[in-house]
Amino acid sequence: MVDYRRPDLDRTFAALADPTRRALLARLSETDAISVSELAKPFTMSLPAVMKHLDVLSDAGLVSRTKAGRTVSCRLCAEPMERANEWLNRYQRFWAEKLDQLAAFLEEEPCPPPQPSRQASPSSAVSTRVRRKSSKPGPIRKK
Repeated sequence: MVDYRRPDLDRTFAALADPTRRALLARLSETDAISVSELAKPFTMSLPAVMKHLDVLSDAGLVSRTKAGRTVSCRLCAEPMERANEWLNRYQRFWAEKLDQLAAFLEEEPCPPPQPSRQASPSSAVSTRVRRKSSKPGPIRKK
């Protein structure tokens, strides 16, 4: 039986859903370790807001933090993204196979052209539209 409950994947995808967190990860991928204040410089948000994003990334296992004196440094941890990528690749392979099967089916034999029909309907009787009489006007509202 397949286990659909994967809290690690849930946390990873939830963390990656936010564009600010993806930008933080992109900055972290460019360097080995960077201080939180340096990491926060290009963003137009407060340092506490950046710290909250880093908390989410840390809870997902995407970022590790170390403290040396008063400086907190962050480092990218790619393992959760690798597991998410493996999960996505399984579905990529599935859809690639299905699309290859569809392409093979479509290339097998061209569809035959539709045969012209002799009658528009199986009935030979001509149908006519029944006209209804209009109903009585409704009550007039006074303002």
